[in-house]
Amino acid sequence: MDMALQRARDPRGSGARQRLTAQDWADAALAAIGEGGLAAVAVEPLAARLGTTKGSFYWHFANRDALIEAALTRWEELGTEAVITEMETEPDPGKRLRRLLLRSTSRAAEDPLEVSLLATAGQPRVAAALARVTDRRIGYVAQLFTELGFAEDEARRRGLLAYTAYLGHTQLGHAVPQSLPAGAARDHYLNGVIDTLVRPG
Repeated sequence: MDMALQRARDPRGSGARQRLTAQDWADAALAAIGEGGLAAVAVEPLAARLGTTKGSFYWHFANRDALIEAALTRWEELGTEAVITEMETEPDPGKRLRRLLLRSTSRAAEDPLEVSLLATAGQPRVAAALARVTDRRIGYVAQLFTELGFAEDEARRRGLLAYTAYLGHTQLGHAVPQSLPAGAARDHYLNGVIDTLVRPG
């Protein structure tokens, strides 16, 4: 679980704060979405979670919609851009792809946020964020396949296949977790998925 979201779940455990930031509120809203969906984003419960008053909220945001927008932007930063930046420290594209899938599925299994967002895809702000994130993620994975020597169209197809495998694994992991292997068997299974994805056609 990302440390920002952990702090939002337990703000008092991170030490006393003099003033909350808009990012603190966005992180708390993301934690609430993960736990109870978009409906869980309500000012008073979030203020209680953060140990503050509604005045702090209105200092940073005009309304709940503005907070949701900030939370979705924060999700894009933490769940996509920061992950890509982290992956780029590995120069080998094959190792990067393997590391990305193992890391992403592991984190998604621990945190229900992505499943909650997918469940509220009918909400226009969430739909727009999901579209941006999906395009960015598939594009990045396709780039890895291009670096592995696949033609552009084939790299895009395999990038899409890898991403749908990730989403399917994530959904199943939260809906029917016992259907998936655990521990070392899980890593063996995921490595097998990657081996299939990178095998020449």
